[in-house]
Amino acid sequence: MVPSDRPHRPCSGLDQRIEDLTLPDESDDSGAYEATGADHDAPAAAGDRRVEHSPRPLRYLFYLVWVLAVPAALAVTAVHFSKPDTLNVEVGIVRSFIGEQQVPATIMFFTLFAWVLWRVRYVMPFAAAMGVLARSDVPPRLRARFDDAGLLIVEARRIVAARAKEVQRALTKRERQTIEDALEGLEVTMWSERFDAERFTSDCAAADKLVAKHLGRWRKGELREYAESIGVAVAVALVLRFFVIEAFKIPSGSMIPTLMVGDHIFVAKYAYGPLLPRSDTRLYDRLPPARGDVRVFKFPENKEQDFIKRVIALPGDTLETIDGRPVLNGWVVPHCYVGRLDLPHGVTGHAYMETLGDKAFLTLYDERSEPSRCRSNSDCDVVQACRSGICGVMKGPYKVAAGEAWVMGDNRDNSHDSLRWKSGLGAGVPFENIKGRAMFVWWSWDPRGGIAEDRVFVNVMGVPRLPPGASPDLVASLQRCLQERPPLSETTPP
Repeated sequence: MVPSDRPHRPCSGLDQRIEDLTLPDESDDSGAYEATGADHDAPAAAGDRRVEHSPRPLRYLFYLVWVLAVPAALAVTAVHFSKPDTLNVEVGIVRSFIGEQQVPATIMFFTLFAWVLWRVRYVMPFAAAMGVLARSDVPPRLRARFDDAGLLIVEARRIVAARAKEVQRALTKRERQTIEDALEGLEVTMWSERFDAERFTSDCAAADKLVAKHLGRWRKGELREYAESIGVAVAVALVLRFFVIEAFKIPSGSMIPTLMVGDHIFVAKYAYGPLLPRSDTRLYDRLPPARGDVRVFKFPENKEQDFIKRVIALPGDTLETIDGRPVLNGWVVPHCYVGRLDLPHGVTGHAYMETLGDKAFLTLYDERSEPSRCRSNSDCDVVQACRSGICGVMKGPYKVAAGEAWVMGDNRDNSHDSLRWKSGLGAGVPFENIKGRAMFVWWSWDPRGGIAEDRVFVNVMGVPRLPPGASPDLVASLQRCLQERPPLSETTPP
């Protein structure tokens, strides 16, 4: 947001006195220019003594402090005091978003604070001393024009220096001197001890017209400006995509009810360390992921295909499932029955809220009764195994190897995940395949139902949320599960 050196046309359309400007004939080396009220060959008046402009490093220091450091500190502070202390459905959508998506929230706060401070930079402490406008006596209507006039001077002198041979061939010595005199006159007016708005307006217009007439062929045209702006925007977007945030679309129902078909989400690629383009090498490493994270990764059996699942088991864990319910190291992941969930397009099942570490999330199981409970294996003759009083059909055990994590879809009976890979033998996701952690839904489109407005800005890793249209009884049941949520000591596997 610091002013760039891109070309400006700062003085066009100014006071009509510019029409009084007389330019020297290109064949006449004896001519001189005159502009009403701007005779710089005359001795400077006592009140026109030039004020030395502060060195550019001081201006950069000012921008570094007020447009970068201060907004960053304010953004971090705002996020710290805005996020909820605990996961709670009563904190509201905004605070819930800030708590679960702290990096995007920090970026938004930073942008807001930086924009505000940039707008008022002229009146910030030390602005005058460090050369940010360097004058408190410039009228507000001329402040932006004053900045642009400085950029005009820099641009013109850069052209003369960078294209010295071309300029010498194209312009006479008198024309080159006339341009320099105009720029010098504008500088004197800008930094004189007493600012003269009328004289500045006239001198700025004179300098701009001379630069446009004689150096215009080397100035960046409007088309080039747009092309360069677009190029910069594309480059920034690619950097963000490769290293910071990438958008993904949910193509299947394997993560229902957390994610619906047609949800468009942002994924934080920095969460575990961004992968360098076209490689499995990370810029930095923040692995392993946490249990309960929803992450996007390259499918181990086809790296050209992206999958999204929830992390269940980490290196060293022993994973089993009973009727699809995860069991880690003999410990059943805590769960609370929410109720029968009927979704559009024939998706039905029984919804549970499961809690793993500090994360609570909804899962869906196919139509069947709630898992039977027993006191011992002898009480469960019709099932294969029991764990912690839960009996059912068991899969596993699977031992999680170093450098990988096992994942499951929240739609437990309809997900192609770790339990079904390698022809049913099971497999984990190598750490080098991980692309990022899911953030929030930024858009949702159901081809058969149109825009799903209720899905926009839903936090994937936030407070469990029922899909739109859930019955009041289900909402009340989920609230009960959240209120009865066990403490962290009881949701952490051994």
